[in-house]
Amino acid sequence: FDFIRSAGPGGQNVNKVATACQLRFDVRQSLSLTEPVKERLIKLAGSRMTDEGVLVLEARRYRTQEQNRADALLRLTTLIEKATIEPKTRRATRPSLSAKAQRVDSKKKRGETKQARRIHPSDLE
Repeated sequence: FDFIRSAGPGGQNVNKVATACQLRFDVRQSLSLTEPVKERLIKLAGSRMTDEGVLVLEARRYRTQEQNRADALLRLTTLIEKATIEPKTRRATRPSLSAKAQRVDSKKKRGETKQARRIHPSDLE
């Protein structure tokens, strides 16, 4: 945990007290996470991940250091919980017969609409 000065309104108190919490968690060096979970966590973290594989979470929602520390920990645990859930693999399916028929029918109608817009040479005479 690193504690930094929080931004926003608050007058002199904001300039003096380091209430914002910056949590750093080394994902790549973590022994408690499996490789697939690490990969999913890196993907989920997005821009919050450094090049060295360190996850940086900033909590500045509350006015006290303790609440911000708890908030950062909660956010880290929820992120790890999301990463532990393995995404379901997609099974390839084919369009149903009715869906195919509907598609062909709509294409035919569209073609007829375009055909009706055409100006035939016989109309010009």
